[in-house]
Amino acid sequence: MKVLTKAQMMDAAKVLETFLPQSQQVYGHLLQMSRIRSYPMDIAVDTWPNFTAIICKPRVETEGDLFKDSSVFAKDGASLRKVLAEPAIINWGKFFCLAADLSLEAVLKEEAECRGVSWRRVTTCYMLKLQCVSHLPTVDSALGFRISSLDESHVDLVNQSWKFGAGKHSVRMIQDMIRHFPSCCLQDGEGRAVAWILTYPSGCMGMLYTMPEHRGKGYAKIVINAMSQRLHSGGYPAYCFIEVENKLSFRLFKGLGFTEDPTYRAAWFTFNHL
Repeated sequence: MKVLTKAQMMDAAKVLETFLPQSQQVYGHLLQMSRIRSYPMDIAVDTWPNFTAIICKPRVETEGDLFKDSSVFAKDGASLRKVLAEPAIINWGKFFCLAADLSLEAVLKEEAECRGVSWRRVTTCYMLKLQCVSHLPTVDSALGFRISSLDESHVDLVNQSWKFGAGKHSVRMIQDMIRHFPSCCLQDGEGRAVAWILTYPSGCMGMLYTMPEHRGKGYAKIVINAMSQRLHSGGYPAYCFIEVENKLSFRLFKGLGFTEDPTYRAAWFTFNHL
């Protein structure tokens, strides 16, 4: 495996463009890293320059970094096995989370079980993407509310409301996301967060949440619209992953002009226990 330099990352991104949407997460990581200061992460390929597998892996500097997920794109199962067999990249003795194409599940299962490592598929998602910002409908503003960004005072609130929040284990990940990547927060007249959405290191939008007492008022549409506009103006794709069982969010994003590629499903897998 070879860890890429920043210049090589841009060459890799050009290659990954030809494999969208399957390569979207890794491509998004490279795009973000080329433009803004991300948290420490290594990008490694099986061979260079003609790679068949590429992984984005956060560096584990403290226990809090273990919760941050890695993203992998592999052209086939054999290519993925090369990544999984590299001890400098994958530590099978520790907890880790991996985002990958659902079609690679059988390989991940086999590689984990042959090592006696527990594993599970945490979720399966559709990927929805806004092809053109002009597709966004006009969204009514909320009288007396203002749009801002989240700050580190919101870390606990986001962590507690996130479906996949894991208490102290996920705090550092959310803190780093708020610190390094775009976010959007709708605040009431007293400065309290009413609805928000964040951006993951891969550039996708996520952790969308509206406080229960404010639901049904269109506030989620406001923050999605604002975030999409912000990403587009910065030259980033506006996309998200929606769990296959989350019909409400699926309809919400579809209604805002996002489209799904029916040939692609993304999945997140965890190995070992925290």
